Amino acid sequence: MEIIYQPIGVIHTPNKSLDSMPIQSSGAEGIQGMIEIFDVFKEALKDLDGFSHIYILYHFHQTSGWQPLVKPFLDDQERGLFATRAPKRPNPIGLTVVRLVSVENNTLQVLDIDVLDQTPLLDIKPYVPQFENIEGLRIGWLEGKAEKAKNIFSDSRFK
Repeated sequence: MEIIYQPIGVIHTPNKSLDSMPIQSSGAEGIQGMIEIFDVFKEALKDLDGFSHIYILYHFHQTSGWQPLVKPFLDDQERGLFATRAPKRPNPIGLTVVRLVSVENNTLQVLDIDVLDQTPLLDIKPYVPQFENIEGLRIGWLEGKAEKAKNIFSDSRFK
């Protein structure tokens, strides 16, 4: 089975290098970005401006290969790849939630973006907290570590 994705746009951010960029949106508070949607998809932006936050799905375009065990930014032990958000994956797809500031023509202005500049955008979905109403939440090995993501920045380990 072959699966082919077509980018719908390009993400523009001040994060020009993998080194020293935020590792999660919680550490990207106030960082401004712009998402350029290709003209063929412009009409699909109708009604998006009513949402304060959106999920963006994107292609990790500066990584290659993957390993089943990785040492994540928030730990000094190797962890199973699927128990992390590490970018080197069998299908290098990223996901983050950003604040949607405005929609103008085919351009989205966003805040709190932890994505590398020039990243290909795969999809947009509105963030609706009632859809994510999760009870009994556990965060595994990240317990006691997740809040540190605000102060940790990336390095070259996932190039």
